[in-house]
Amino acid sequence: MKKHWHIFLAFFRVGMLGYGGGPSSIPLVHKEVVEKYKWMSDEDFGDVLALANTLPGPIATKMAGYIGYRVAGIAGLLNALLASIVPTILLMILLLTSLSTFRHQPWVLGMTKAVVPVVGVMLAVLTWQFFQNGQKGLGWKANVALVAASLIIMEAIGIHPGIMIAGLLGWALFAPAKKKAVPAEKPAGVPERKTV
Repeated sequence: MKKHWHIFLAFFRVGMLGYGGGPSSIPLVHKEVVEKYKWMSDEDFGDVLALANTLPGPIATKMAGYIGYRVAGIAGLLNALLASIVPTILLMILLLTSLSTFRHQPWVLGMTKAVVPVVGVMLAVLTWQFFQNGQKGLGWKANVALVAASLIIMEAIGIHPGIMIAGLLGWALFAPAKKKAVPAEKPAGVPERKTV
């Protein structure tokens, strides 16, 4: 029961504080899932984020559903989904009625403009964390090369990111796995040779 309460609290907080849509909620989900409750590692979170980006629909609900299922099965999935969408529904009703009444006030215009840089900083911090984690597997040079190649392919050539992600996913699934060299076992009872 405590696990379900934690799932609800984690995704309820994300739903309450994730003003600005899906991208603004990703760093909040990371904070709850990886840092606070430690349900998954940074690498696992990066994999879930990449997979969620390949599927259609809002990213916050896709991540909530998968993480809830991973932590507590079907009940966790439903719990996380409800916790992430109910605050949004309530806040939308409240904010839309309030903002439509005061939409021409300078403080409302300033508040909505202030959201953009905050979300930008949060995404930049999360990107930097993923970049640092990526150096453990691929290294700095390979990461920089992948970022540069992705920018060229998306911006200069104009290929849709979904096609790139599908291609990378296909490559990851069907590329032959590299086998690690296993050291030969020494026979039992044979002492190690000392080199002089």
